[in-house]
Amino acid sequence: MNDASKKPRILITTATSYRKEGLLRNDSTGGLNYAQAIIQAGGLPFFVGNVAPELANDYMQQADGLLLAGGADIDPMYFQQTPHPELGTVDESRDSFELALYQAAKTQHKPVLGICRGIQVINVAEGGSLHQHLPALESVMQHSQRNIDGSLFHEVVLEADSLLGRAYGRERIRTNSYHHQAVDALGDGLRVVGRTADGVIEALEGTGEHFVLATQWHPEMSYARYPQERVVFKTFIDAVTRQQSSFKTVPA
Repeated sequence: MNDASKKPRILITTATSYRKEGLLRNDSTGGLNYAQAIIQAGGLPFFVGNVAPELANDYMQQADGLLLAGGADIDPMYFQQTPHPELGTVDESRDSFELALYQAAKTQHKPVLGICRGIQVINVAEGGSLHQHLPALESVMQHSQRNIDGSLFHEVVLEADSLLGRAYGRERIRTNSYHHQAVDALGDGLRVVGRTADGVIEALEGTGEHFVLATQWHPEMSYARYPQERVVFKTFIDAVTRQQSSFKTVPA
């Protein structure tokens, strides 16, 4: 598993969908574009359904990195708030499992990439909070674009000395935008490295030894049309590969 000559195995989280006709069962659904983006960057993706949180450590032992994907809102009880009137659907099993996966990845020193909901899971896991509904705030631009093809929509300003600032090679980039929630109070061990003009947090990275990178936008929806979006996945896979190498060189 930790042989650096092998493609790094990336565990990708999924949503739970509930059938209303046909076979009445629950399904785990994941975006193929996440997997395709990971493959393009040199990784080997696999998906996992939302099972018991107690299994998170075992699942992370089978992976070299974790990708927390987009999806439903996080239950505000995890950041000590009551539900906003515009709170969307929540998934109790997904919340508990993903928070456990993040902690397992951190304990095992496995790099983590968070996308959209993923950036929010990371922030909440580290003790931060969320804006539950951006349109309720004053002077906030539209963050939930109507065109659904991943086209670039608004500008994000990156910190020049951040991982993303160096990867993109510039401080101002355009991204897509599909969210009505966002990071509010920052969690421990995290750094804001990207914002929109209205101040909304769009990118985070970790400040400690554990590699954490997160974007509020969806690079997996844009990387095929806009090659610059591939740097998010390349930066993540490069970190996973470095971590694989460090595991390999640790004496038995």
